[in-house]
Amino acid sequence: MSISVPRPRAGLRASVTALQLLVGSLAAAQVTAIKAGRLLDPESGTIATNQVILVEGGKFTAIGPNVPIPAGAELIDLSGLTVLPGLVDAHNHLALTYKEVPERNSYYLTSILDATPLRAIQAASNGIQMLAAGFTIVRDMGNSGNYADVALRQAIEQGWIPGPTIIPSGLIIGGMGGQFWPNPEMALDRKIVYPEYLEADTPDELVKAVRQNALFGARVIKICVDCKPWGYSTDEIRLVISEAAKAGLKVEGHVQTIDGGKRAVEAGIWSIAHDRGMTDELHKQMALKGVWRAGTETPISLTGHTTRERYDQTVALLRNAWQNKAPLTFSTDADYFVPGRTRGVVAIEFIETWKAARIPDADILRAMTINGYQVSETEQTRGPIKVGMFADLIAVPGNPLDGIDALRDVQFVLKNGMVFKRGGVMLPAAFFNGGPVNGWNAR
Repeated sequence: MSISVPRPRAGLRASVTALQLLVGSLAAAQVTAIKAGRLLDPESGTIATNQVILVEGGKFTAIGPNVPIPAGAELIDLSGLTVLPGLVDAHNHLALTYKEVPERNSYYLTSILDATPLRAIQAASNGIQMLAAGFTIVRDMGNSGNYADVALRQAIEQGWIPGPTIIPSGLIIGGMGGQFWPNPEMALDRKIVYPEYLEADTPDELVKAVRQNALFGARVIKICVDCKPWGYSTDEIRLVISEAAKAGLKVEGHVQTIDGGKRAVEAGIWSIAHDRGMTDELHKQMALKGVWRAGTETPISLTGHTTRERYDQTVALLRNAWQNKAPLTFSTDADYFVPGRTRGVVAIEFIETWKAARIPDADILRAMTINGYQVSETEQTRGPIKVGMFADLIAVPGNPLDGIDALRDVQFVLKNGMVFKRGGVMLPAAFFNGGPVNGWNAR
């Protein structure tokens, strides 16, 4: 369907053009100059001192020790801090927050009690909390009600609210029941599985499910590889990968068994979530084939969300994955309320598991940044602090290469060239707008 827009009269057209030129010239004059005492490059594991970073139009325009600062530029002095790229959580659930009260930490009950509109508001709040903790990119991997994750991505991209860059999966695709085990009345009569999961049990249903998520705005596809004993075969996973590729999307597989992990790797999946299906041999295969590991390694310090036995297994598997050079991402699966902690603080706590696995600080930081950009497929446009990239960065007092716990004290956050946090205080006013100031898009 085409929409005809009336053409403006010549005089009005000239006035509009003049106004656009004026606005453009004003925007061009708005340069931000950042003095970075220490500029950390996670890819090389090095630090450059006394750097100047120029930002204009939401992107980095110049970086170096002798960059001249234009007259009239806004000056931000971070000379006492370590400046580094923003962090990535490669597996979170911003639109899901299960709690001890009233649902006894059962997300099945949460999906019944919390409607999608409420969960969308929760997602917006959780996204702001993640950004405050230094996470400038979040892969939101389903369990978002009826596309609340996509709505969050749109709201942030269009300029309604602040938040990380969101890579949403839309509805998780799984066999009948998804991760639930509903009784016949609830599954068939009340259809309680949808929209928490998009049920697909045949090739035609798999194709349609992928297309639905792509149509409604997903940026990655997620499937339940083995949420039921029968699970998806290697050929069925390949079908999903092939169909997703038509829309330019990669596929992540929720895996909870060794056999499921083998099928996913054999099929050539992009990333695997969780570590229950991981083994030494599978890690070797993942390293060989370049399959990303989003292990979601819950720390023992988050009481009630893992056990000592399970934690020790998680630590050992993470260590084994690192030793085998499997591609590692920092991923949390954070989808629950911990009293006294924001979602961002909960997410950063997951570094405890990496420390327990004796992963070097430089490699932890690389997983939280460079690897995160790659698994999110933003590395060409967003993430690294390089000229031409979108201007996202954070700053901390310490040096994460000397101690990864320095990331617990994010004092400054820049997102799309705008200051979101300074001096440890959120300053989100510039991110709130009365309309889609960054442009409108359907999906």
